[in-house]
Amino acid sequence: MIVFSGRQVLRWTLRKATCPVLSLKTILGRHKPVLSICRLYCSIQNQTSTQHTTQQHLQMGRELSVQALLDMGFTDTQADQMLERANKDGAGQSEHATSTLMVLFVLGLNPSTVLKVLEKCPELFCVKGTHLEQRIDNLRRLGLLEGSLQRVVSHYPQILTLPYKRLNTVARFLKEKCAFTVQQVTDIFRDSPAVAHCDLGQLEYKFQYAYFRMGVKQSEIVKSKLFRVPLDEIRCRHCFLERRGLYQTPDKKGQTLIVNPQLNDFLAVPEETYLTEVAIATQEEFEVFQKLMEREWLEQDDGQERGMESDCDDDDDNDDDDEEEEDMKNTYRKRRKR
Repeated sequence: MIVFSGRQVLRWTLRKATCPVLSLKTILGRHKPVLSICRLYCSIQNQTSTQHTTQQHLQMGRELSVQALLDMGFTDTQADQMLERANKDGAGQSEHATSTLMVLFVLGLNPSTVLKVLEKCPELFCVKGTHLEQRIDNLRRLGLLEGSLQRVVSHYPQILTLPYKRLNTVARFLKEKCAFTVQQVTDIFRDSPAVAHCDLGQLEYKFQYAYFRMGVKQSEIVKSKLFRVPLDEIRCRHCFLERRGLYQTPDKKGQTLIVNPQLNDFLAVPEETYLTEVAIATQEEFEVFQKLMEREWLEQDDGQERGMESDCDDDDDNDDDDEEEEDMKNTYRKRRKR
């Protein structure tokens, strides 16, 4: 009688198996008890089988079906809602619909969250699964780790509609033009992912307004989530405080005669809180001020347009003066606009 050891049986079994995760050498080289190795092997096989089953449901055809959605984990109601959403504008017929679902599930989102994501951004139904994977991987390279990545996608799925080159352009712009650190850029994408869709000129002006006009440094800009707030609201709240003597632009040494409120105290709060606790003013006073500010901005824009026309006339006579080097502060002054 030939007696085979458990180690030999496992060796022959693994030779016949097609396990993409662990090699024979890796498993046997760890000197674990045979029983533990067998349990590990069975667990991997079960996990691989589950993933294969899920992919089968997701790749059953170009059209989604209620049964396929139920097999993915959606409830009856959710499956009906998903089909209704997918079939709008022919998205359900798209060859990319099922691959989109697969990528979102692999990302770690549950059926309820996947439904919300696609309700917010049905355009994802028509994006290739491979493109979605590239964009998600790029977000990871930009510093969005597990947890933060899922929250960003759930809150602002539109970020996955952008080519990864566009996202990298915005990241490079924030580092080079606005002097944010790598970690600060990551924090901006985590807290204000809509910056990915912003016009870079307006994004630069918003930063320069806070940096030069308000005297706020990069760390406070990131902490206050300034890029979430519309530019007009930033300017209006800041100027209202300034004209009431409650805010002062720091001098070259960063000093002021008064203690300025932090950005968090007057930007990241409701208007009622801003008026009662920071500006110490009534709603009527603030509304009158807003109308005056709108008039001032219109006059500034008109004056700027006339100045630009005058500059164009001068350029016709001086073509050799096209090459000019301006620092960030001069750029801010020349580009003041709404």
